[in-house]
Amino acid sequence: MTTLLVIAKEPRPGRVKTRLTPPFTPEEAAALAEAALTDTLRTVAETPARRRVLVLEGTAGPWLPPGFDVVPQCAGGLDERLAAAFADCDGPALLIGMDTPQVTPGLLTGDFDGYDACFGPADDGGFWALGLAEPDPELLRGVPMSTPSTGAVQRDRLVAAGLRVRDLPRLRDVDTAADAEAVAAMAPHGCFAAELARLRTAGRR
Repeated sequence: MTTLLVIAKEPRPGRVKTRLTPPFTPEEAAALAEAALTDTLRTVAETPARRRVLVLEGTAGPWLPPGFDVVPQCAGGLDERLAAAFADCDGPALLIGMDTPQVTPGLLTGDFDGYDACFGPADDGGFWALGLAEPDPELLRGVPMSTPSTGAVQRDRLVAAGLRVRDLPRLRDVDTAADAEAVAAMAPHGCFAAELARLRTAGRR
């Protein structure tokens, strides 16, 4: 069975979702980040897994459900932090971020029968999910992160290593206010959609 990894930042004002400001304040952006993280962790908690791990920058809060191991992110760039998350796994592992609260257990459930890796591209050119049947940190180190070509480079790295790659559906990350609206519409019953609606009602948008 697969280890499910979530890499995330503690949702603190000024430290998360800074591209949401404006139109949102840093406090509102942090509230939306917390709601996205809450939805993501709940989905992972509902997904069959060998182990569930939150790879966290910061301190866990009441948004963390039971059943998760919490490990700190290492120092360095995002490629190093992702690589370190996989290095801690001794079997098949699937890693996702906190930016796709619309994710479902169905998207995270699966095995590596016939595949060596799975890859979930994101609309912004990155990726929302990466799974490895045999985790190898070197598959991530040196991949340029947070660029329009990050996903393509990462997938090419997998293929160049001779891995058989299963592509997952493309999802939209929450980075901007327009992303927030679109993602909330995709998952209207989640915490993220409810928090966005609350902010609308409060006249903050």
